[in-house]
Amino acid sequence: MRDVTTAQPLDVQPTPLALLLLGREADPRSERGVECPGDLPSPSDPDLVERARVAKEKLGDKVFVLGHHYQRDEVIQFADVTGDSFKLARDAAARPEAEYIVFCGVHFMAESADILTTDAQAVVLPDLAAGCSMADMATAEQVAECWDVLTEAGVADQVVPVSYMNSSADIKAFTGKHGGTICTSSNAKRALEWAFEQGEKILFLPDQHLGRNTAVRDMGMTLEDCVLYNPHKPNGGLTAEQLRDAKMILWRGHCSVHGRFSVESVEDVRARMPGVNVLVHPECRHEVVAAADYVGSTEYIIKALEAAPPGSKWAIGTELNLVRRLANRFAAEDKEIAFLDKTVCFCSTMNRIDLPHLVWTLESLADGKLVNRIEVDPETEKYAKLALERMLALP
Repeated sequence: MRDVTTAQPLDVQPTPLALLLLGREADPRSERGVECPGDLPSPSDPDLVERARVAKEKLGDKVFVLGHHYQRDEVIQFADVTGDSFKLARDAAARPEAEYIVFCGVHFMAESADILTTDAQAVVLPDLAAGCSMADMATAEQVAECWDVLTEAGVADQVVPVSYMNSSADIKAFTGKHGGTICTSSNAKRALEWAFEQGEKILFLPDQHLGRNTAVRDMGMTLEDCVLYNPHKPNGGLTAEQLRDAKMILWRGHCSVHGRFSVESVEDVRARMPGVNVLVHPECRHEVVAAADYVGSTEYIIKALEAAPPGSKWAIGTELNLVRRLANRFAAEDKEIAFLDKTVCFCSTMNRIDLPHLVWTLESLADGKLVNRIEVDPETEKYAKLALERMLALP
């Protein structure tokens, strides 16, 4: 267990959706809007931290707690390891002696952990309502219909699916069945290069921005090489000719957090902080990425700030919990770290994992009650794992 310093305020203002963004209300956009069974501890309970500590200590090596970078500090303090989604899933797989894997993240992350861990391990998500709006933007039925459209256009045999890690197990399984691979924001370029060795076109799921930014910024393609498939329109809103001409068929999905950042945000922070370095995640819009100084994954962002010289100024375009934590961490090194936007930008579903949910989970497990287990069915797991293994085999 690690101590976490008291968070310092950043220059951001709450929006009218603050309670939702902090996970205290239901998220109408989540497909898993369910409550935990049983009584949750009150958020005002002064003994929550001690209760979590006692329950975790009682469980000992039987439990392994994973904390995604976007989690609240109150949760991160109990994480055995922190990281991005794929790193955490691999960390879980490397701890076969842990009977319970408590994943403080969102649903697709827990699914990935279940795919990579043994059958003897139980992956637990403290709140089943912690979904991912991006992952939910591509359902198995929609993607199957898309493949029918590609088949009718006569291009399906030229298309290799590449799915972002931020996708459901069903989408990963579809990708595995159709000869594709998974990618992270760190290895997206390598994944696309591999896919173009297998076929002439790529169907990129579900984040259009990561696909477009990787193709255009990192691989030298043009915006005209990319078309946007909208699952809510007949034939995706595309003609057969457009599909035949395209190199990148981008799914119309996005991250609700990173999609908020704008060119105006970049211009505003440059005016407020002369000499600032703007560093954004590749899930941001293409025009924001083009206006930034640096672009990279969550791990890239952390390493860039670790290597930054004292006295440097940074504006970060990613989730606020992480930015706030980094601002506190590097304040002693005289590194000025600001949030790129002036309004709150928490991940609403990630923030559903709060201390009351974690306490309820740990105490339930300590009492011998397995709660909120995430299980991927064997058939889906088989093909999803195949897609993940192709990613792991990338040079």
